[in-house]
Amino acid sequence: MILVDTNVLLDVVTDDPVWADWSQQQLNAASLRDRLAINPVIYAELSGGFATIESLDAMLATAEINVAEVPRPALFLAGQVFKSYRQRGGRRNSVLPDFFIGAHAAVLGAPLITRDARSYRSYFPSVELVAAE
Repeated sequence: MILVDTNVLLDVVTDDPVWADWSQQQLNAASLRDRLAINPVIYAELSGGFATIESLDAMLATAEINVAEVPRPALFLAGQVFKSYRQRGGRRNSVLPDFFIGAHAAVLGAPLITRDARSYRSYFPSVELVAAE
């Protein structure tokens, strides 16, 4: 399984003038290697770009992207990483969405396609990132 971050999917859906081509190329290449997936956090973030649940679900079905549940070990890891973030001076008071996404990829040993590599590299160095440099 290869996880796809929200920003990559929104690039394609919104036909972002800077990132749409890169993101579509990454999705095409990744889909040849393994099945693509998002998790409920990514689903929730994506929902803001759609008028209805049906239109979001239709896009995911057309793109052959599954919604994978986040296992408890990943939820625990997200909380542990958030604790580290707070100890480093992070100001947010609740676990950040990227921590759930990064922890999910880390626990599964799954690559993550993203344009926001900095935070993932910092908190989840074991995750293989497919990222724009």
